[in-house]
Amino acid sequence: MDSISTADARQNLAELINRVAYGKERVVLTRHGKEIAALVPVEDLTLVERLRLYLRRRDVEAALRDVESRGGIDLDELLRALEP
Repeated sequence: MDSISTADARQNLAELINRVAYGKERVVLTRHGKEIAALVPVEDLTLVERLRLYLRRRDVEAALRDVESRGGIDLDELLRALEP
């Protein structure tokens, strides 16, 4: 995965977009030597979002199993348990 400063990225934005969109590359943007963002293909972003939804669903399912095993739970307690 390549890294590029935000200043260089601004000057080469069209090329970076093509590398990411068509070459399926991932590019990390840096500012003052620190990683601050990334350019990724849309497919990568879609996968990350699907994984987030999957993990969230698993958390909810686990919470519901816990509720069933304890014979019930207060709604406020359930909402607190599901907070990130």
